Amino acid sequence: MQKDNIHPGLGVEHREIHNVYGMLFHQGTYEGLLRRSDGRLRPFILTRAHYAGTQRSSSVWTGDNTAEWGHLRISEPMLLSLSVTGITHVGADVGGFFGNPDAHLLSRWYQAGAFQPFFRAHAHLDTKRREPWLFDAETLRIIRNALRQRYQYLPLWYTLFYENELTGAPPMRPIWVDFPEDEASYAIDYEHLIGSALLVRPVVEEGATTAPVYFPPGVWYDVLDLTIYNGPSSTTVSAPRDKIPVYQRGGSIIPRKDRVRRASSLMRDDPYTLSVALDSYGKAQGTLYIDDEHTFEYRQGKFLYLALSYEGGILTSKKVDPGGTYETGSWLERVVVIGLQKRPSKVTIQSASLGTRDLESIFESGTGTHASHLTIRKPGVSMREEFVITIH
Repeated sequence: MQKDNIHPGLGVEHREIHNVYGMLFHQGTYEGLLRRSDGRLRPFILTRAHYAGTQRSSSVWTGDNTAEWGHLRISEPMLLSLSVTGITHVGADVGGFFGNPDAHLLSRWYQAGAFQPFFRAHAHLDTKRREPWLFDAETLRIIRNALRQRYQYLPLWYTLFYENELTGAPPMRPIWVDFPEDEASYAIDYEHLIGSALLVRPVVEEGATTAPVYFPPGVWYDVLDLTIYNGPSSTTVSAPRDKIPVYQRGGSIIPRKDRVRRASSLMRDDPYTLSVALDSYGKAQGTLYIDDEHTFEYRQGKFLYLALSYEGGILTSKKVDPGGTYETGSWLERVVVIGLQKRPSKVTIQSASLGTRDLESIFESGTGTHASHLTIRKPGVSMREEFVITIH
């Protein structure tokens, strides 16, 4: 748009405000949906036209891309750029909107999209059908596993978007957001953090079975096989077709839901798993947010916002906001402590409803570069309750 295209009445270049039209359009849609539910239900709107402030009323996707490796590759820096501008619920069309992806490209795109905020497979009407079950058995297996990982980590995404509303911190973020003193991270736009807890390195090169990964300072654990990596360092890791490199940061606690369901709506009262990854000091912390997932009643205090902490063999869950109350049916099914150095003599839990009782646990020693870990089975405490789990 030419610089001499001046907007009438304002005396500014029209290009400075051109996209305000798109924002006003979806803001009006948002207000209309609010009125339809008498202000009770949260609207969901997806837009391509956006402007500063769009994040208040709409999600954004990157537009009509093409089924090419280059378009998969550029989706990562595009989404990171949007995220740091404040537009955080963002994604790219999985598989490419135009064209027909082969099985390798489609499976890699599903893996990448599963670890980005807005996750949608979408295509032009004239492209070939590309439902996962139309491909070979191996491709179907890979895509199914990517979808299951997406569902597993929905509690983490949900917590991060609540915190995004509170603070503006982007759930998907460049490494330098959490490591501003690490100058090497400023040049990296091919991997990202989910919150401060997960490091994700999408594989975006055709035929690749390895990938270079930059690890920021600290301890990082492969989420699948618990291989330990120490940063800051750059390492080429194995990335066969059925794996996307994902690492949990030492010092973090991640809430997951591991039961396989057909839809997230069926997971609402499913039990939680807490993945506790210890740092070099044997500590970890995290948060968990729970509400009804549909209404604005959380603004009237119907929510749970929990602080999770591990130190000195003691895992605690406490309310961040004691005024928040939500009658969730979810309970704690499993705790996995990664990086624990020795087998405990016993594990106990203490809560108001359970009192103090022993818990079943299984310790698996690490081998070589793989971390030891302790699995605590069925603590059975409601997520509504504060609790203390002690590893003796």
